[in-house]
Amino acid sequence: MTENNFWLKKIEISVSEAEKRTGRNAMNMQETYTAYLIETRSVEHIDGPSVLTDSLWRRYSEFELLRNYLLVYYPHIVVPPLPEKRAEFVWHKLSADNMDPDFVERRRIGLENFLLRVASHPILCRDKIFYLFLTQEGNWKEIVNETGFQLKADSRLKALNATFRVKNPDKRFTELKHYSDELQSVISHLLRVRARVADRLYGVYKVHGNYGRVFSEWSAIEKEMGDGLQSAGHHMDVYASSIDDILEDEEHYADQLKEYLFYAEALRAVCRKHELMQYDLEMVAQDLASKKQQCEELATGTVRTFSLKGMTTKLFGQETPEQREARIKVLEEQISEGEQQLKSKNLEGREFVKNAWADIERFKEQKNRDLKEALISYAVMQISMCKKGIQVWTNAKECFSKM
Repeated sequence: MTENNFWLKKIEISVSEAEKRTGRNAMNMQETYTAYLIETRSVEHIDGPSVLTDSLWRRYSEFELLRNYLLVYYPHIVVPPLPEKRAEFVWHKLSADNMDPDFVERRRIGLENFLLRVASHPILCRDKIFYLFLTQEGNWKEIVNETGFQLKADSRLKALNATFRVKNPDKRFTELKHYSDELQSVISHLLRVRARVADRLYGVYKVHGNYGRVFSEWSAIEKEMGDGLQSAGHHMDVYASSIDDILEDEEHYADQLKEYLFYAEALRAVCRKHELMQYDLEMVAQDLASKKQQCEELATGTVRTFSLKGMTTKLFGQETPEQREARIKVLEEQISEGEQQLKSKNLEGREFVKNAWADIERFKEQKNRDLKEALISYAVMQISMCKKGIQVWTNAKECFSKM
């Protein structure tokens, strides 16, 4: 593990290309899918030749398998999300087909970002399965499944049960859960607004193409004004066609926001795990208290609450002293085990909170930095786009002035 971490700090990771393929799935049915080429190369040369130069192909489903494994084995970590499987919050002229070349290219960038996020994480980068994901193509999936992580995954029913039945939830995690819900809501709304603005912007730019057509037609009947009108029409045509590239660039900024839309679910996953641990702790404490009460009632011969055992005793007579002593002994052993289990659960819970909160603080710093950079870049892009629009009309004005 130490050696793997050593090399991961000294290699570059990229998802360099995507390729459409056809094969057979687990049901032996033919399917079309996209494979992504992961390339890793050594940054440093130590004692001679390059330490690691490798490339292999992975499907999106294998990235999902890796992330599911990380979620189970590192429940206290805000595991980086994968890019969307199918396009959401897109302007209507952009294809939502997951096999569309533009969408595949954006997903390729997102998958590369996911790997870089994991590789730069102080804990996740040390994981052996992650290292094998980058370097071993053959039986990587078999190795992951041999870890038995699926058996350790918490069921949704159990998680839902814990959510509603925890008596003493940690206020910090409750607030974090509310924050993740609000973050997801705000970013979803922002992305919807952006998609609507993009639709309208697309229409405005494309309508400018009509200027180009009209000016060109007009120039054909004018002798003295013809050249100026033709030039102005050319500027309008260039302006109208530029919107496709502009909005494609916009999608990359939208994808940066989408990453944090999906990070909200990663935050909730940490909160759910804490609720499960708290629920288990409360169940152990409740069971221990019940056994202590039973032991006390047997020792004193008094019954505080109604029980099936108490009713049976009234119907069929009292236990012999030997039977009572045997039951007390069994209960004392169970109480001793319960106390040890409760102590273990408490220690486990405190350790989880300590590690989880450290990673959440790391995530907050990353989030603030990334979103600030993305929003500033988006604003700069919009300013640049408006300046280009002004320049087009300035050029058109000069064309008109020379007529």
